[in-house]
Formats: sequence, structure tokens, C-alpha cells
Amino acid sequence: MSIFAAPSHLWRLLRTGATFERTGAMRDILDALDVRGWQRFVVRAIARPVGIFGRRGDQSLPPVARALQAMGPAYVKFGQILSTRRDIVGDDLVAQLRLLQDRLPAFPREEAQAQIEAEFGEQIWEKLEKLGDPVAAASIAQVHPATWKPTGEKVAIKVLRPGVRTQFRKDIGAFFFIAGLIERLIPTTRRLRPTAVVSHCESVVLTELDLRLEAAAASEFRQNTAPDPRLRIPAIFWEGTSRRILTMEWLEGTPMVPEALTEAGHDLHSIAEQVMRTFLSHALHDGFFHADMHQGNLRVAPDGKLVLLDFGIMGRLDPITRRHYAEILHGFLTRNYHRVAEVHFEAGYVPPDRNVEQFAQALRAIGEPIFGQDASNISMARVLAYLLETTERFGMATRTELILLQRTMVVVEGVTRTLDPEANIFEAARPVVEDYIRGHLGPTAIARDMAETAKVLARLGPRLPGLASELLMRAEEVRTQRAAAPPEPEMQPRVTRWVLLGIVIGAAATWAALSL
Repeated sequence: MSIFAAPSHLWRLLRTGATFERTGAMRDILDALDVRGWQRFVVRAIARPVGIFGRRGDQSLPPVARALQAMGPAYVKFGQILSTRRDIVGDDLVAQLRLLQDRLPAFPREEAQAQIEAEFGEQIWEKLEKLGDPVAAASIAQVHPATWKPTGEKVAIKVLRPGVRTQFRKDIGAFFFIAGLIERLIPTTRRLRPTAVVSHCESVVLTELDLRLEAAAASEFRQNTAPDPRLRIPAIFWEGTSRRILTMEWLEGTPMVPEALTEAGHDLHSIAEQVMRTFLSHALHDGFFHADMHQGNLRVAPDGKLVLLDFGIMGRLDPITRRHYAEILHGFLTRNYHRVAEVHFEAGYVPPDRNVEQFAQALRAIGEPIFGQDASNISMARVLAYLLETTERFGMATRTELILLQRTMVVVEGVTRTLDPEANIFEAARPVVEDYIRGHLGPTAIARDMAETAKVLARLGPRLPGLASELLMRAEEVRTQRAAAPPEPEMQPRVTRWVLLGIVIGAAATWAALSL
């Protein structure tokens, strides 16, 4: 860190502390970080005198959300990202941080127009017209309606806030400074890795500051979900998209509010099931899912299709993780807790030195209480939360992709319950999970995997002799180095040579068979 940056970071630290103290957020933050004793006393003693210089913020918000909102866009985005990390901030703060969606004032339409012209030049108005006032304002960007002249279609124009990139750079630097200070002065917080958390936030924000990446995510998701007759994803207008501007199809729909949906003639129970199944289906089958499915990003089209908006936060699961996740859900659905335990060990989620039977017993304690209950008391999100707690007790390391999946499940379940309080979450998920199991774990799936393996071997065939030759040369180098060392048993070099010879013969035979 530059010596000239330190005073600026110190000023931001003072301003942040003053605002947190004035809004009452300081107490909640110290509780979340488990700061006690003299360290808590020192922090409060410093913060109290300067609290009067802090900002007031939106008094309709709870303390922590209010403080972050008062500090500006970078702090709001930081809070939104932390709202996905229940493992770090805990349930109480997550509940507050979720209220930061779309709580910032909009900037004038004239500034948005200037941003668009700066990005594309004045000739852009040959394609765009009727730029309207903002209809949604968030921490990084806001959305305006407009018309795409070549086709006459209504479009949504997402425009980055003026100066937001520069402001984020300054604030992220201050975040690193504050995180490092906290780690040094309050050792008990090191288990939460504040600096690593800020680094994670930085990577998320830098991605969201380039709207071309969000456009690419929306385009990929639209392509993946094209066969889904229940879903609509806006098309991207690439000619009107750049780093700071995103132009997409305007999709009409009823907001995800029970009263509005009922008035529009939609079946709330059907929509609730559709929301849950849409999320699970694309998480399992595509491994690419919308990770911010709150009510503000959901609509219902007049024909009953689900409309998804805002693709700034997306989740990815690799094929192996998807398979493990499906088997875990299927195990709970069929009450096969021993298989659920085995999957955790096979996936490496639980260290191999732990007892699989004891783990299965702990899983049974999670699953059995939910069976036989009234549908309104069954919560898959709660089951997943308990599952993560149990695996942590058995030595499972924190896995970011599973936490994002769990967080999205919590949000999706919340939307589902809002629409239909009696919705049976497990029954809604059952057909999606069982369909995935049939398609990916049965005989057909095994044959498909073998075919894919054969294709890979066929592609690598021409390279196998060269790879084998390189391995033999390296083995010879090792043998030469060992010859200069004290004498050792000859068994290992011989074994290495026989293994390499087997690789060469096997590769040649496989390539020859595949070439026929």
C-alpha cells in the first residue's frame, strides 16, 4: 500500500466507524465478529466521540443496512455480497443485509444519456429513442426503458452509475486497509479471514462493473434454458451493449406479489412449484443457475411463463458436484441416510478418517424429524443449513459453491412460501431430482460416460506416444539423479519402467481400437 494512500484510508475508516456508531450498527458488527473484553471497550471508546460526525442513513432500515446504505454504493454492494455468506456474518446480519436491494436513489436521466453517448457516440440515437426515466436503481447501475429503432421493440437499458468504477477502487482499497487492521488488532477475527472476504468481494464487483460479462451470462442462460417452455429470459442487443451499458429485451410481467398475481388470474400454487423446479432443474442439469432469485428479479408473463431478470450474480456447479448434490437430495427424499453419508465421503466433503456410520446417524437426526410433518413445516433450506452445520462438525471445509447454492435455495424457498404457505418443498423438488438421477446415474448414463471417455482417448491418441516418450525421458533423468545418490533398492525404478511400458502398450491398443 502506498504511503500516500494511508491518510485517505484512515479518513474512510474514521468516517465508517462514525457512521456505524451513529446508526447503532457498531454493536451488531462487534457481536457478529464476537469481539469481547478490552478490545470491544477500545473500539467503542474510539467510536463514541466521533459518532456525531457519522451519516444518518435511511432510518427505515435496520442498523447495519442503514449504515452501509448511508456510506454509498460500494458499501451497499459489499453488504449485498456478504448477505450470501451466512457462514461468515451469521443469520441476524444476513436478515439485515438482504434489505439492501434497490435502496439507492436514482441518478438523473440526463446523466444516463450522457453515459450512453460517451460509450457509443451520438450515432447511437439512430438506434435508440424514447429513453425514459429510471424504473429501478441499484448499487451499481439503474434501468431505463427505451425503444430499439431498427425493430421498434421496447428494450431495457442498464447504465452504470457515473464514477462508480473510480469510487469502488477507492473504497475497495479502504476495505483491504480496514480488514488488515482488524486482523492485526483483533486476533479472534482471523478465523473469519476478513482480508480473504474483501478479496472475494473485489472479484465479484469487478465482474459486475463490466456489463458485457452480465450480458454474456444472460445470453448463456437464455441458450441453456431455450428448451424450457415455462421460462422466459430477455434477449441481448449486442449492438447496444458495452462495458458500461447493457441493452436487453423488455419483458412484461406481473410482479411476484400474491395479490397482483391473483388479480391477474394466475394460480399461486402452480407458480410456487414452478419457481422451485426452475431453480433446481437448471442448477442440476446445466450447472449454471440464477443465484439471485428474489421477488424483485422475478415476473410472471401473461401466458404464465416465469420471467427472470438481472444476471449479475450467477452460480456454477461442475458435473461432479451436481451429481453429488443430486444424490444427497435424493438420499434425503428416499430416507437413505447411509447413501447420503457415503456421497459426502466419496466427494471428499468429509475427511476419510471420520466414521461413515456415525455421520449417517447424524444425517438421520436431520432428516427424520421432517417426515410426517405438515407441509408448511417442511423446509429444504433448513435441511441444507443443518447439513452444512453437521458436515462442519465432522471436519468439512467451507465450500463457496455449496454456500451460494444453499443461499439461493433459502431465497427461492422464501419466494415459494410467500406464494403458497402450504407448499411442500420436497414434493416440488422430487420430480426434478428423480429425473436427474435417472438420466445421470443409470445404465444409460454409464454408457454415455464411456462414450465420452472414448472420444477423449481418440482425440488424445496422436499425442500418446509423445507423452509416453516424455515420461520415459523424465524417468531416465530421475534414474540418473539417483545414481549419483547413495545406493537404493532397484525395485522403484523397475516398477516405474513397467508402469510406463504398460501405459504405452495400453494407449497404443486403445488408439488402434478406436481408429477402426
